[in-house]
Amino acid sequence: MNTQELQTLDREHVIYSWKQQGGWKPTVIDHAEGLYMYDTDGRKILDGCSGLLNINLGHGNRHVLDAMKAQMEKLCFVSPGFGTEAKAKLASMVADVTPGDLDYVLFTNGGAEANENAIKSARWFTGRQKVYAAWKSYHGATAGAITLTGDPRRWPAEPGIPGVVHFFGPYPYRCAFGTTDPEECGQRSLAVLKEQLMYDNPKSVAAIIVEPIVGTNGIIIPPKSYMKGLRQLCDENGILLISDEVMAAWGRSGRWFGIDHFDIVPDIISTAKGITSGYVQLGATIWSKKIWDYFQERKFTSGLTYCGHALACACGIANIEVYKKENLIEKAAKDGEYLAGKLKALEPKHPSVGDTRCKGLWACIELVSDKKTKAPLAGFNDSIRNVSGPLGKIFMDNGLYLYSNWDYIFISPPLTITRPQIDEMVAVIEKGLDWADTLCRDA
Repeated sequence: MNTQELQTLDREHVIYSWKQQGGWKPTVIDHAEGLYMYDTDGRKILDGCSGLLNINLGHGNRHVLDAMKAQMEKLCFVSPGFGTEAKAKLASMVADVTPGDLDYVLFTNGGAEANENAIKSARWFTGRQKVYAAWKSYHGATAGAITLTGDPRRWPAEPGIPGVVHFFGPYPYRCAFGTTDPEECGQRSLAVLKEQLMYDNPKSVAAIIVEPIVGTNGIIIPPKSYMKGLRQLCDENGILLISDEVMAAWGRSGRWFGIDHFDIVPDIISTAKGITSGYVQLGATIWSKKIWDYFQERKFTSGLTYCGHALACACGIANIEVYKKENLIEKAAKDGEYLAGKLKALEPKHPSVGDTRCKGLWACIELVSDKKTKAPLAGFNDSIRNVSGPLGKIFMDNGLYLYSNWDYIFISPPLTITRPQIDEMVAVIEKGLDWADTLCRDA
């Protein structure tokens, strides 16, 4: 089929997520290799967002594809009550790289289901119902995960599940508690959270779930002292700490897991995306030993048909082998420093760039209409104007795919990116910023 025929067939039958169905005309991708995708017209597109922050190894990694082919010829699926070599081996390999005693793995289909099982585990373990989650967070689109989410993607799904309470985490660029100093913002945020818990009865709270580095709400990096204080606050009140590592793990932030930057160990980790680099769906809920011990004599009443899918687990094994063999975790940290410097250099050049934030190969440009007042360019939930749509078109017209949302441009290329490719990517980003500059008050 040609492109027009494919698009016609697509729009006659396919429902797209997060889209008004009328008028949507998707670019049809034919194949991909390395950092590049190729559409059905032969156009070459640099994948600057790793698909949806998941294709960490890039497209078409031969080691992963060969491992999947071998597993397909041996066994794709058995009922999840059976063991398989792939499931056992991947769980062991995950346990080797998780912090502390987080050694016990429930495989899920993706990140949202990993979070669903994390909050169920916490409620059953503690006998409590409330779960605290941050504003400016995203945890998935299933019923529980979207209720945890602290941004407008939650609104259409309300009222959601009961027992979820939101709080303000530290956001130094726009601190809710009146400071621009990161340490002070962290301490003020922590003090307010302590008071909120006091009023709400901390002994009724099962868990606090956080993205160790906030993802699609702006790549917000909390101070280490805040995260240590959060760990202490949980310990003092018998609250479990859940680290949502769906985006932050598997080298994205320059460490195996995002929480590794803060020298603390959570009680539960949820993860997905980079565990298989999106070659096939897989997520995981990972318990610490005390939770594992609790369920030795108690039934864990949760499960999924595709829990521990053999093909997906074989894919995960191959991914971890590549991460280690090619030193991609360390590479992401070093190349992240290079990317951070390139983005920081954009700040004085462009009136629309209010702030840049980067950890590993995971970065964000925050757009403003006025640098002095930090007035947003698009506004929360595009309350002023839509900026991400025109920006996305400029990037795609210049051969670059990036995810942007409201006032944020996200940069999260495959960990295999080269520095010349980083330069190529930033050059295209500047073309988008030139357009954004025309919307600024001081342009």
